[in-house]
Amino acid sequence: MTMRDNPVKARIAAGGQAFGAMVFEFFTPGLPQLCVNAGAEFALFDMEHTGLGFETLKTQCALCRGLRIVPMARVPRSEYHFIARALDVGALGVMVPMVGTADEAAHIVSCARYPPQGRRGAAFGFAHDDYQGGNVPEKIAALHARTLLIAQIETVEGLRNVEAIAAVPGIDVLWLGHFDLTNSMGIPGAFDHPDYVAAVARIVAACEQAGKVAAFLATDERSARDAVARGFRMFAYGIDQLMLQEALRAGLSMLREIRR
Repeated sequence: MTMRDNPVKARIAAGGQAFGAMVFEFFTPGLPQLCVNAGAEFALFDMEHTGLGFETLKTQCALCRGLRIVPMARVPRSEYHFIARALDVGALGVMVPMVGTADEAAHIVSCARYPPQGRRGAAFGFAHDDYQGGNVPEKIAALHARTLLIAQIETVEGLRNVEAIAAVPGIDVLWLGHFDLTNSMGIPGAFDHPDYVAAVARIVAACEQAGKVAAFLATDERSARDAVARGFRMFAYGIDQLMLQEALRAGLSMLREIRR
């Protein structure tokens, strides 16, 4: 039995970077291969805002099998049944939104670990281990080693406790939720506001101090360059439905211009 590895987790743990896609709308059969063709190293499927269910997530994770792309999921909240089920259906990593305290971060880790390190229920020979047999203690060790856990910092509470959250063993990445953070701070969308700029610096510093990775969803070149300059090392790019919309708009505008 050879458990699938998680090269994204290994790369960022070694000080490297990772680049991928965050998927909100187009959960289609060809999507994982399209992401691979575009150079994505991971696909992060959103369950928080999209209505994505576990059956569809399971299918998307299965479609990643055999491809050099890491399937992960953003679950709606930090409840056990979201985290453990996303892992059981085949996600190699989980992002949890609006993490506010170190205790919540420790709870997230416990949901992703088998006893005695955590509380994850045992089910082997299922999607997460590719329906294979094998030595159970070895499987558990491999699953613990490959599972990437991402805590989103996107509230005033999370910012206030960011150093403690980053220090929790088992949390690998702090992902800046930039819109929600500005909303929580009372400055919605004000990404140049001094308080927001200071908050971002604090998040990155907490990651560096704890040996964790700061991550960000970039939607244009300006935000990407800014995130790189600030010390982020894990990135998703774009919002899938908006990228299609903008590309289609540009193409249709070109056609209409030609017809004039």
